[in-house]
Amino acid sequence: MMKYTRILLKLSGEALMGKQNYGIDPQRLSDYVDEIKQVVEHKVQVAIVIGGGNIFRGLQGTGHGYDRVQGDYMGMLATVINSLALQAELEKKGMRTKLLSGLPVEPVAEAVSGYKAIRHLDDGNVVILAGGTGNPFFTTDSASALRGIEINADVLLKGTRVDGVYSADPEKDTSAVKFDTLTFDEAYEKNLKIMDMTAFTLCRENDLPVLVFNMNEKGNLLKVVEGENVGTLVNNRKKEEENQDLKLFE
Repeated sequence: MMKYTRILLKLSGEALMGKQNYGIDPQRLSDYVDEIKQVVEHKVQVAIVIGGGNIFRGLQGTGHGYDRVQGDYMGMLATVINSLALQAELEKKGMRTKLLSGLPVEPVAEAVSGYKAIRHLDDGNVVILAGGTGNPFFTTDSASALRGIEINADVLLKGTRVDGVYSADPEKDTSAVKFDTLTFDEAYEKNLKIMDMTAFTLCRENDLPVLVFNMNEKGNLLKVVEGENVGTLVNNRKKEEENQDLKLFE
């Protein structure tokens, strides 16, 4: 039995680079699709938001003379490119998909709406949500929070290259401590950089849990949706409350 039956999976564009310095690594893309296929075969409804940092990041553009608004739109278009690549790979491996976009890009993708996304999920499609929020000054983290709320997702799964949230950057500080669970308030008080503040606030105020895990570890996505202790869960509930709930079922 799956702990989560409808998920919003957030992937970074940079992750698609694999060991390359730019663009999309076909092997990494294939590996991610294999992970997604596993959970789809367990009847989990999957919606995906993917960033565009492997191609272009809006904030980088301002450092090269681009206007911030122009740069953000370029970044949103980069997410469309990644989403098309992901769609192609998913369909190559036998999954049905629908591509929706917050940025109008017809005929490449339908305009996004929560109603349409839910309908497509219920019909058995993997739904890819491209184009960010469709507005400048918002990150794909914010887009994933917004879309997760719109589709009534059970959880926002943030796939990264580390195995959860730490007290410091574990790649730089060997004394960093990993958290298994956190409340949104605790994460804020500890100044932990999990998502940007807009995304973080959206999740907190709409009670959408966030689970940060290592997407590059084979089998991790399925373990997460099955409820195994993988990654770090951030929500509005204190650990003591969760333990009390468990005792009720013992």
